[in-house]
Amino acid sequence: MKDQLGRPLRDLRISVIDRCNFRCQYCMPKEIFGQDYPFLPPSELLTYEELERLAKAFAELGVEKIRLTGGEPLLRKDLHLLIEKLIQIENIKDVALTTNGVLLPKYAHSLKEAGLQRVNISLDSLNDQLFGEINGRNVGVNPVKKGIAAAKAAGLGIKINMVVKKGLNDSEIIPMATFCKENELELRFIEYMDVGSTNGWSMKDVITKKEIYEILAENFELLPVEAAYYGEVAKKYQYQNTNIHVGFITSVSESFCSTCTRARLSANGHLYTCLFNGNGHSIRDFMRKDVSDSELVEYIVNIWSNRNDRYSDERTEETRKNRKKIEMSYIGG
Repeated sequence: MKDQLGRPLRDLRISVIDRCNFRCQYCMPKEIFGQDYPFLPPSELLTYEELERLAKAFAELGVEKIRLTGGEPLLRKDLHLLIEKLIQIENIKDVALTTNGVLLPKYAHSLKEAGLQRVNISLDSLNDQLFGEINGRNVGVNPVKKGIAAAKAAGLGIKINMVVKKGLNDSEIIPMATFCKENELELRFIEYMDVGSTNGWSMKDVITKKEIYEILAENFELLPVEAAYYGEVAKKYQYQNTNIHVGFITSVSESFCSTCTRARLSANGHLYTCLFNGNGHSIRDFMRKDVSDSELVEYIVNIWSNRNDRYSDERTEETRKNRKKIEMSYIGG
């Protein structure tokens, strides 16, 4: 099954909860997501049984990889039980998780036992004060480092995600690269993106892949790495004389819309065909009408076959201001 631009459906990103224990500036700024913010009640979240049923429908249509996101997904009770269900679905080859890492010392072992293969851990600075400012909770770096250690001990694959904002944490590019190289961790530099409408995004705050690469090249010898599969998002390089990779997520400066294979399921059960498209489809409400499995599959087919999103290709000041968007806390990254 392909969309209007010939792109197949291969990846499903599931946001299991809209809550988070951080208030990162680029995702859930504390000025907006305060103590009285109306988060979703449990009844509006998809149950694990509903998520399993949806995952089976997506797998039937070609999805091979599932990533669990949030909010902070480890705030969802007994997440390992969902992973156990997903990992057993025919055609699902990979189940991964994006997390801030703070709860991994508690859960890494049970996640691995349930079948989780990989985690992406968000870490935007190695400076305690700066990291506390970015995460909005004054949490230092050590809790995340402990999460990394726990994931390693459990045998999980690890990638580190660093969102880079010009004038905020671009001074941390070399320290982060050095830390990850020394600890044999793959680092992903993520360009600051205009997801949602609450993070105050401006193009002047973006430090591009080209700029980051030039900073790295002054300190490291980098060799380009071929994409491993169709639709791979990261543009990857390898440190010379090592097998350690560093990657770039270039949604702003070097669009990858033409090979995007990802569908996104929000915490409240809406299906989105683009990270930047706020016009979702309430698959939760449709499913709760007691529809058959074939009707559910057909519902997804109709949405994907009519998909023509390519926001990053078309991004302008006008489209950015006029396009309805969903917040990252509902849809994940």
